[in-house]
Amino acid sequence: MPETRDVRRLSGIRQAAARIDAATPPQRDRAVDALRALAILGVVLGHWLVTALVADGDSLRAASPLGPMPWLAPVSWVFQTLAVFFMVGGHVATRSLASARARGAQRDGRHGVYGTWLRARLARLFRPVAAVPAVWTVAAVGLLLGGASFVTVHTVVKLALSPLWFLLVFAALTAATPLLARLNPLWPLAVVLHVDLVRFGLGGPSWLGWVNLAAGWLVPYTLGAAWSRGELERPRAGWTLFVGGTVATAVLVGWAGYPASMVGVPGAAVSNLNPPTLAAVTFGLAQCGLALLLRDRLRRAMTRPSAWAAVALVNLSAMTVFLWHQTAMMATTATGLLAGRLPGLHTVPDGLDWVASRLLWLPVFALVLGVCWSAFHGFESRGARRVRGSAERSRVVRVAGRPEPSRLPEARRV
Repeated sequence: MPETRDVRRLSGIRQAAARIDAATPPQRDRAVDALRALAILGVVLGHWLVTALVADGDSLRAASPLGPMPWLAPVSWVFQTLAVFFMVGGHVATRSLASARARGAQRDGRHGVYGTWLRARLARLFRPVAAVPAVWTVAAVGLLLGGASFVTVHTVVKLALSPLWFLLVFAALTAATPLLARLNPLWPLAVVLHVDLVRFGLGGPSWLGWVNLAAGWLVPYTLGAAWSRGELERPRAGWTLFVGGTVATAVLVGWAGYPASMVGVPGAAVSNLNPPTLAAVTFGLAQCGLALLLRDRLRRAMTRPSAWAAVALVNLSAMTVFLWHQTAMMATTATGLLAGRLPGLHTVPDGLDWVASRLLWLPVFALVLGVCWSAFHGFESRGARRVRGSAERSRVVRVAGRPEPSRLPEARRV
């Protein structure tokens, strides 16, 4: 009987994957979705591997294994995948705006199309966010009233809300897509270069580095726009970005004194990510080049219904996973304190024993993230349905020539 149930369950999964595969429009570039899914999963695993909450007396403080064990820096090279996400975002935004204008420019004018397009994209981006600050406001108050130290509350709230900075930058670039659609990536790259020259070479003020928060992520975003224009289709473009970015990053780390880690390390004098440095940007160029080189292989892999169904499900839950993965890790850490100081969870990340223990905790983090997904995915899925429904109603009403909301049911019958 158990074997029969397993066979039926496996058959049901395969049938569901086949339905998802059949429902996908044939013109969809599945490699784009695969790259987005890989970028999101890379960020999640990277945070779970290099972020530690150490029990220090009555408090929890943030730490990283990359400090005591700098030879683990290659871990950050694999899992710091934000540049790929920004490149995919620039590619998708530029194409969707061009498509929206092609459909509606004659009917509504360019400005009307842009406003509708931007509202839809920002709604999909920010609707799932509302629950995060609400939950953590209640959690912070509860922790303080329960006797938790201010250091602990500050540490966990900062980590929980840290994904939001990325959304603000991404939203700003999305809003500026019409201005960025034809911007050459070399221009923001030049800004990053000059900011670092002034900041590190000439002893300029440290606050100047925050200019790179926009300029640094503009580089992969405008690469995505160039991809949508067909300028990066040849393998030569991918190889140029990959080899050039790799060599430039090696020179900057080996001879110019930039950190080898591509994520921030608590206590380090310089962070490559906060704000982005030239080394982080050139590293991102190498990653984007590799992603472009992998497109054909990803397209072939995505022809398998099971692989495509997995990628599609990750994309449908991307915001929920991104927003709550830190909360899942911290909930596990806080709950684990009831059993004392657990290795890989509350201990100082200063040896291979911590690394081995942390790897064993990853399935637990994933399980708790699944609980968070069950609780909060509705914000994302309902938001997507509302956006699609609003767009469909607007389209039908315009076709019907009846803009009044009260006459919408009549328009639907047209």
